Amino acid sequence: MPDLSARDGTKLAYEAIGQGRPVVCLPGGPMQDSVYLGDLGGLSGYLRLIRFDLRGTGRSAAPEDMTSCRCDRLVDDVEALREHLGLERVDLLAHCPGANLAEWYAIRHPDRVGRMALVTPSPVGAGVAVTSEVRREIVRSRAGEPWFGPASAAFEAIQAGRATDDDWDQIAPFTYGRWDAAAQTHYAGSENQRNAEAAAAYVEGYAPDAVRPALGTVDAPVLLLAGEVDISAPPSAVAELASLFPDATLTTQPGAGHYPWLDDPAAFTRPVAGFLA
Repeated sequence: MPDLSARDGTKLAYEAIGQGRPVVCLPGGPMQDSVYLGDLGGLSGYLRLIRFDLRGTGRSAAPEDMTSCRCDRLVDDVEALREHLGLERVDLLAHCPGANLAEWYAIRHPDRVGRMALVTPSPVGAGVAVTSEVRREIVRSRAGEPWFGPASAAFEAIQAGRATDDDWDQIAPFTYGRWDAAAQTHYAGSENQRNAEAAAAYVEGYAPDAVRPALGTVDAPVLLLAGEVDISAPPSAVAELASLFPDATLTTQPGAGHYPWLDDPAAFTRPVAGFLA
């Protein structure tokens, strides 16, 4: 994996996968090792994916100042990567909370953004609220699944504010459109991929009152992809987020959860590659 230096000297790492038009991939978590993205369901067959390990995650070094992990401050690292890659404009693909970083970058550097694909994007940083009842409707739609009983009970415990660590594990099947072997392996692999201290700093950079109106000034074309059964970023919330951009395309992947490239790779790569490539 190549390295570069951030403006404060922190060593940052990225990995390039595939061939074609480059797209910088901003992981979610928040602050999770970008390895969980894999090749995004074969998207590397259409694009050159630049998987970026944000500071303090993966192979990137932890900074001396952890407040530099705020998503509004990580904009400087994305800009350093763009300059390092020699790109006049950068296309961005961001997953979950990575979308908040992509939004900040587009607001701060509008002339440096080509296109943005926001995959099951977290709406929180733009002030889009998701109610328990909206999530509950999605939960109920999966009542026929063999794991539904324990997962549903865990969901209600979380909504009631009495969650245990076991409850968070129990709701994992709701995160995927299919709780098959591939999903279970993916979930198990994520256990040690997230930097909790950096994640706490990351969300301190959310500023909905500033971000929400500023998204109306983002001229870049934006694709927002929702998963039909995603309880983290429900389709209705992603639709509201899409309405804040002047040039937005909204699509919902049938049967998909929070990681749509795992649930149906072909259904994921078609719209994303068509938009970016």
